[in-house]
Order: sequence, then structure tokens, then C-alpha cells
Amino acid sequence: MFAANMIQARYCSNRYNRWPFSLEITAMVASAPEMLIGASTDFLRRFSPFSQMEVEALQFLASRLELSFHQAGSDILTPEMGPPEHFFVVQRGKVLARQAGLAANAELAILPLGPGECFPIGAISANRPSANTYIAAEDSFIFRLPAADFRHLMQLSPVFHLFCTHYIASLLHQSRQQLQTTFAQRAAEQQTMTTSLHKLIKHPAISVSPDTPTRKVVELMAETRVGSMIIVDESAHPCGILTKSDVLTRILLAGFDLSRPVSEVMTNGPHTMMASASAYDAALAMATHGVRHLLIVDAEDRFLGVVSERDLFSLQRISLRQIRASIDSASDTDGLKRASDDIRQLALNLLAQGVGAEQLTQFISALNDALTCRILGLERERHQLGDIDFAWLAFGSEGRHEQTLSTDQDNGIIFVCPDPTLRNEMQARLLAFARSVNESLAACGFPLCTGNIMASNPELCLPLEQWQSRFDQWMREPEPQALLNASIFFDYRVIYGNQRLGDKLRNWLNRNAKKFSNFLRMMAENALTVAPPIGRIRDFVLEDDGTIDLKKSGARLFVDVARILALRVEVASSSTVQRLREAGGRMGVLGDEMSAIIDGFHFIQLLRLRAQCLDAERAESERLGDNKIKPDDLNELDRRILKEAFRQARKLQLRLKLDYQL
Repeated sequence: MFAANMIQARYCSNRYNRWPFSLEITAMVASAPEMLIGASTDFLRRFSPFSQMEVEALQFLASRLELSFHQAGSDILTPEMGPPEHFFVVQRGKVLARQAGLAANAELAILPLGPGECFPIGAISANRPSANTYIAAEDSFIFRLPAADFRHLMQLSPVFHLFCTHYIASLLHQSRQQLQTTFAQRAAEQQTMTTSLHKLIKHPAISVSPDTPTRKVVELMAETRVGSMIIVDESAHPCGILTKSDVLTRILLAGFDLSRPVSEVMTNGPHTMMASASAYDAALAMATHGVRHLLIVDAEDRFLGVVSERDLFSLQRISLRQIRASIDSASDTDGLKRASDDIRQLALNLLAQGVGAEQLTQFISALNDALTCRILGLERERHQLGDIDFAWLAFGSEGRHEQTLSTDQDNGIIFVCPDPTLRNEMQARLLAFARSVNESLAACGFPLCTGNIMASNPELCLPLEQWQSRFDQWMREPEPQALLNASIFFDYRVIYGNQRLGDKLRNWLNRNAKKFSNFLRMMAENALTVAPPIGRIRDFVLEDDGTIDLKKSGARLFVDVARILALRVEVASSSTVQRLREAGGRMGVLGDEMSAIIDGFHFIQLLRLRAQCLDAERAESERLGDNKIKPDDLNELDRRILKEAFRQARKLQLRLKLDYQL
């Protein structure tokens, strides 16, 4: 529709050919409908999800579209119009979506939409009035699809159905596909880590009961040529494992009576994983627990078979087993430095295979934890600290399990001091130990913190009571430095030593934080000082050098809000994603809404990892910085997802703004 009159679209090749087609008001001609459908199809194929849709579904959509014109400043859709009669796709121009009930200048409530973007997905799917008011920011041409045809298209196209029900997740899936295509040659050299574990089971399950004589078990292992024997109960649930190394150390060298049942020498509580889990899930579990075998079970916890490190990484140039073995056997910093380089290389390989950001950052954190713990163990022995009860804390991204390929050190120490007269002596010994650890970590590629947020700083090596006192002071007197301290030190976890010390501090913090409503309010104000870098007219608001800092103006937006929500509802986890999931559930946030927010955070993390990989390969003069990207360098799909991720950050900030009436 154009000025309330029907028009036809004709594909033209003229000076305006930067658009897929131009509009001319013409007399009705026989070929006009076919030309309109062809031009519409050409346009839609440039954008997701239409670029992925089935041919029949795309033809149906193109044949049902109408084109409407909206002058700048005019309403396209408002809540007062009732359930939407049309599904809209922006063809040319710009549309602003404004949260209903908020002032027009409420910056957090305004979301820009450009060519190829759709609205109102949620309202038309649920047949309810739109929660937003959609206004033409400039003269705009917009495709519209009648509501009945929208519902038929949902039934006709699984791709479109997925897009409408899991909007950002659908786009992320397509982005990962593009990433895998980009690294196709490299990924082809590596075993895919998305393979489900049941496909990796190479041999039928072999198992025995707990009362089987040990001699018979050893004979069966030799006969079947397996490196381990699984012990299962009467319901086929795995309850133990006996390996070749166990046979040597526990049976032969120990002179064990082979007539006694295998239950007396087996390892109890073996690590299990569901058959539906993926290879990278198994790799993460092996890295976290330091094991070489996982027992695969079905939904009823019945034993199906064994997957080993060799199964997972036989085609990998750098294997988890090699890295883990090099960490565990390292006796000095040089050996650990080589392991650190291997961790980075393995992470790059997994990124090239399309492994998701959440799994990849967990993987990096698990291996970095193992390396850090080895350094701590070596230095603890060298400094003879066996008599001191302490915990080594990780802060910041490491504390949140969100390490990327470029991260510096943020750490501290909690220790127990039963005799106050010995406090200074104990602290001095721990500080000397911490300096050695910090230097070793720096040698392994984790730079010293320029802000001195390290355990070798006397201000960060304290008894539990003093940590509590510090936290209490920051919450009672929330001046700017106190708020900054809270944003760093409240995101901690124990990676070595007495876990109970960290748990006690977390329980104390969660019990007390919600008492300080002024502190939480000021934390909220602080979290809102950085806005998502998207504009009303331009897609992105860039820094002077034409870049966006994905840490400062991206990930931080989610991290800051998640921290406040966790303190409000006493979430024990330090992970941003876990905080959002748990806090959202306790606060009644819809699951789909929170999933979209988390997907947005994951995409920004994925872009950070990719940017760090690409930056490492650039010449020194061309490097942008560890977390910076140029949006113009992104493909159309990733630009669109990044814009959507920033919109999700805006929604999260808007919830905080409304909760605290800011």
C-alpha cells in the first residue's frame, strides 16, 4: 500500500541500484506480480532467517507480501491498535521501537530497526497487543504479511518457526555455521567436538558385577584387550572401574588375593556422562576432573560404554591428554609455559570448529585452573606452607569462569589465623609465596595486574574476618572507589586450598548485601553509566578509532546487572550466566526472555574470542586491541546479531532502571 493506494514494484537497474529494487507507480501490467515476487525474493535472500528458508516457504512469503510506505514520524504499530494484523519486515529506511508507557526520550527504551529486520514477533505469535510502539524514524518502505499468512508460514517452514520462537538463538546457530565455513580447512583437520558421545563408543559395553572374583576380571581384561573394566550393580548402573594401572599398583605390587571380589580394589564413583552429551562436554569434564575415561550412560543411568581421551582427541594435533599430562608432570615454570601455549592453541582449534562461547570459556578456565593449581602446588611445597590453612581466590573474569584468550591476573588470599599474635608472620610467609606464584603466572602468559589486584598485595592477603570487614565497609559507605572494589572483588571463587573459606565469605556476603539498599541502588546507577553502543539512526555508536570495545561496552553490561541481581536474591554462583539464570527464575522472568539475554551475552563473548584470535595474527601496526572490533569488518549476519545482543543488554538495563526507579 502507498498513500492508501495499491502499487506495483518493478525491478530496475538505475542509479539507485544499491537497493534490490526501486518503486515506480505504474499502470497495471501482466508481468508486474511476477516481477514484484522476484524482487521481494531477491531482497529477502540477503537476510536471516529468509536466506535459510525452504524454497517453497520463501516463495509463499514473497507472494503474500504487501509493500507499505510510512512517512517519518508516523506510527506503524502501537499497543492501542490491539493484536497485530500484520508481520512487518523493514525494506528501506529506519524504524524505532519504543517501550510502551515510557517517555519518548528514555534512551534505554528505544531500539532501532533497519532493512531486513522484523517486528513484532512476540505479539503476533501470541496474538496479543504489541508491548512496543513502532515509529518511522525516516521515510520508510516496509513489507507486511497478513497475520493469517504469518501463522501459515510458521507451519510451512521449520526454519521460520525456529526463528520466531528462538529468535537470537536461531541467528547464533547460523553465525556458528558461517564461522565453521570460514575455518573449513582448519576445522577439517580436527575431529569435530560437537559429536554426541554415543557415536564415539567403539566397542560393546563390557562389565562385571561387584562380587566377581578379581582373577576373573583380570583374565577378562586380557582376553578382550580392554584397558579398563567397568563394574555395574544389578540395575546396570556403573559403580566402579578397574584400570590396567590399578592392576599393577593395587593387585600385583600389593600382593592382593585374586580370589577376593573386585569391589575391594575398584575405584568407586567413576565419572559418568549422558550419551546425548557432546565431545566437548566430555573434554571439559576430563579437564576439570583430571580423568582419562568417562563412562557413558543412558537416560536411566545404565552403562553403555567407555569414551577415552584417545577417542576424543585422536585426530587433534594438540590433545587434552598431552596438555593435562604436561601440566601434571611439570616441575618448573618452563614446562608450564609450554602447556599454557598449548591451551591457547587447543582453544583456537575448538573455536574453528564452532564450539559455543560458554563451553569454550569454561574449557579455557578449566585448563587454566589446572595450570594455576600446579604452580600453586609447586610453590606451596617450596615455601613450606603445609601448616597454613588458606584459599587462593580468583577475581574478575577468572572468578566468573569467563576467561578469554587474553586475560591478566586478578587474585587474592583468605587465610585462617587462630592466634592473632602470629598474624603478621603468617601474612609475610603467604606474601612471599604469592609473589612467586604471580611471577610464575606472568611467565606462563598471564600478565601482572597493572592495578596490583594480586595476592602479593598485602591489602589482598587477609584473614576471613578482615575480608568481611572490607566488604561491610564498602556496602555501608558506597563511594565511587567502594563501588569499583565491589564490582571486582565480589566476583570471586576459590581455585586452590580450603573451599570452605570461600563459601563462608559468600554466605556472609549474600546474607548482608540485601540489607544495604542504598548500596545496591548506587551499584545499579553505576551499572547504567555505560549504555549499549547502538544509536537511534546509526546501527552502532563507535569510538573515535571506529571500533567498539566488546569488554567495556559489551560484556560488562551483562556482568554488572547480573552481579546486582545475584546480591538481591542470594545467588551463590559467581558466573554471569548462572547468576542470570538463577536470579531470573527467582524473580519470575520468563524463560525465553532470559534465554535471549544469555544468548546475547554469549555472542559478545564469542566475538571477543574471535577478535583476539584475529588480532594475534595481525601485524603489530594493524592490531586493534584484545577486545576491540570494527563493525564494518563483520558480515551482515554478525552485525545483525551484535545489534540484537546490544538490544538484549538494553532490556536487562531497563529492568534494573525500573526496579530501582532510576
